Amino acid sequence: MMQNIEFNGKIWFWKGPAPWYFVTVPAKQCRDLKAISGAVTYGWGMIPVNVRIGTSEWKTSLFPKADRYLVPIKASIRKAENLEEGDQVTVRLEVR
Repeated sequence: MMQNIEFNGKIWFWKGPAPWYFVTVPAKQCRDLKAISGAVTYGWGMIPVNVRIGTSEWKTSLFPKADRYLVPIKASIRKAENLEEGDQVTVRLEVR
């Protein structure tokens, strides 16, 4: 099962015990993801995806949070694409 999703979102910073940067998947696309999550999820509702922002691509998993999904943006990607907290980005997801 393969599904491609594209959306625009803002990078935000979570200051928890393990600080991290995320982009929140919009509600409509979250509904689409929930519809297929049973077939692709592993533990805690995580959904494995290939992500593309700009010219950078990587594999990660979407985090479920409060009826939405979060795309984690690792430091190497932020550096390669010159991204900071608050930047608007176009995110392409390919559900694996």
